[in-house]
Amino acid sequence: MDVVLEIFDQYVGDRLWAYMLPAFPGAQSALSPSKSDLLLPNGTYSSMRQAATGVSSAYTYHPASQYMNLEPSDFAYMSQWNRNNVWRQAASLFAITLLFGYAMYFITASLIYYTVFDPANFSHPKYLKNQVRFEIQQAITAIPFIAVLTVPCFLLEVQGFSKMYDSTAAGPGLWYDILQFPFFIAFTDCFIYWIHRGLHHKAVYKHLHKPHHKWVVPTPFASHAFHPLDGFAQSIPYHVFPFLFPLNKFAYIALFTFINIWTVTIHDGEYAMDNSIINSAACHTMHHLYFNYNYGQFTTLWDRLGGSYRRPNQELFDKDQKLGKAEWERQKKEAERMIVEIEGKDDRTYVGPVEGKKVQ
Repeated sequence: MDVVLEIFDQYVGDRLWAYMLPAFPGAQSALSPSKSDLLLPNGTYSSMRQAATGVSSAYTYHPASQYMNLEPSDFAYMSQWNRNNVWRQAASLFAITLLFGYAMYFITASLIYYTVFDPANFSHPKYLKNQVRFEIQQAITAIPFIAVLTVPCFLLEVQGFSKMYDSTAAGPGLWYDILQFPFFIAFTDCFIYWIHRGLHHKAVYKHLHKPHHKWVVPTPFASHAFHPLDGFAQSIPYHVFPFLFPLNKFAYIALFTFINIWTVTIHDGEYAMDNSIINSAACHTMHHLYFNYNYGQFTTLWDRLGGSYRRPNQELFDKDQKLGKAEWERQKKEAERMIVEIEGKDDRTYVGPVEGKKVQ
């Protein structure tokens, strides 16, 4: 995250922190574009960094990556909290995580909702009244808390405690540059399976995981609609990996972007992939409908080993049948049985058949 933090500081953070916590008298007014020089009692300074005192004057720029060299502007030297200040880093990382989380959620979920998700699902007997609004409401409430819990992990990375590396020469080698991707997927898939399965334990489920299972027929907006502790718990393997194994900095950013997109796509309701290995949207739909199956994130491997794999109904891969009354009734009856078994009673409010929608 040091690469992302450096970019943020260069274009937003330096100016922001110089304004909020100026390092010396007059630093705030120097933010005005009409003042190119700063006059202090002991002379005139052509460079703002010459005027910085105390902790800010001790800051020396070191690029986060050899592939980028964003020479800091004078504003980098105008705050009491320079770029190395741990409190500034924590606050900036929170802002980055929050903004990235919201951006990825709304952009990806909206794109898939309007281009892939079939509105015929609104007529499903297990679709909730005002569901999309409640999904979004839960997600935007959860994301800030997940960001707070995530910041310490990112902060430790920025402080240099992880095993992340910048270039092939700094890592194990070219072979690892390639294998780190399937290795990361395999590692996180294993541990997310066990964490997810643990969240279904009767002592935990109602307190943490039930909010995400409120959506029996989820839309893409349900992807991040978690209890905050649930959402963070399932992200722990992503954060642990670079402290145990080498990981390229840029691969890390790419993988986190991929993870967010993947999380949305497995809630898209469009079952394009009938694959016995990949934990596709069809597999995850089985999980939302029938609860105790398909806990995996990326593959079905650990569900198969753990005895929790359920192959998606073949009807899901036929457009006419998956939206048909017979299939929906079968899903409804089994889902109701599982809800009573796991939750005791169903406190959801369903919308019922939508007028004008054709149910085959």
